[in-house]
Amino acid sequence: MNVGVLGTGHYLPANVLTNKDLEKMVDTNDEWIKTRTGIEERRIAEDDMDSSDMAFNAAQKALEDANLRAEDIDLILVATVTPDTPFPSVACMIQEKLGAKQAAAMDISAACSGFMYGMITAKQFIETNAYKHILVVGVDKLSKITNWTDRNTCILLGDGAGAAVIGQVSEGKGILSFELGADGTGGEHLYQNDEGYLVMNGPDVFKFAVRQMPESAVSVIEKTGYNKEDVDYLIPHQANIRIMEAARKRLGISEEKMATSVKSYGNNSAASIPIALSEAAEGGKIKDNDLIVLVGFGGGLTWGAVALRWGK
Repeated sequence: MNVGVLGTGHYLPANVLTNKDLEKMVDTNDEWIKTRTGIEERRIAEDDMDSSDMAFNAAQKALEDANLRAEDIDLILVATVTPDTPFPSVACMIQEKLGAKQAAAMDISAACSGFMYGMITAKQFIETNAYKHILVVGVDKLSKITNWTDRNTCILLGDGAGAAVIGQVSEGKGILSFELGADGTGGEHLYQNDEGYLVMNGPDVFKFAVRQMPESAVSVIEKTGYNKEDVDYLIPHQANIRIMEAARKRLGISEEKMATSVKSYGNNSAASIPIALSEAAEGGKIKDNDLIVLVGFGGGLTWGAVALRWGK
């Protein structure tokens, strides 16, 4: 059975926080942020908008794109580290909002790699004929766990949600290979502290990411039997332009073949990859039969990558 993407959708809050705005909040400046991260602005959700609200909006769009009803969904998987509450899960919340009464629902916690974990979990359920249509959502409201006095982290983070409906696709299309991994010994480098704030050891996370992202991207291509030159589009986790560039250069693809939403949205954690995927599909940057690589890393430390032949 061939399993792939039937539809995508994304949602971003309207409120824009620019680098110039951050200059008034912490000791930083626009040029320093752009040079080191590639970020110019990010979206911040209002206080009364939570992860489930953003997830619901993205999920609705993905269902519309897949031409499916909420009743057609058998399972909802939500990747997030910022749920509205520890329980009920965000997945259960959007199940209720969508009216997906037939769907089982659960959250996945793998930080910025969460959407990759969700996508591959969905693949297994569909290949075993347990379920037919699975909604996978990546969402995070990082603004609520951001220490806005920490200039090393607050410049990076933004809010948003992305979603994909996963199901059976035609022969030759869909997920061709994948890689998931974790290194729990690196948990001390990226975590949530007792005060509830995101804490990051920047240099160590950077070293891990510039090694792991390119390795994983190349690995999933090698598993397919294709060559690096066959890749049509790269969608990396939108964490930092320098990390993303390391993956692009390792694959040897041109700049226009890599998604770069980091400039406008910053790091959206689990929402990063599905937002970039949805935008690329909506904007015509990926076309039927294109070979796409999705690759990310996150707290845990975790990582994941997928090689995907686009199309239904």
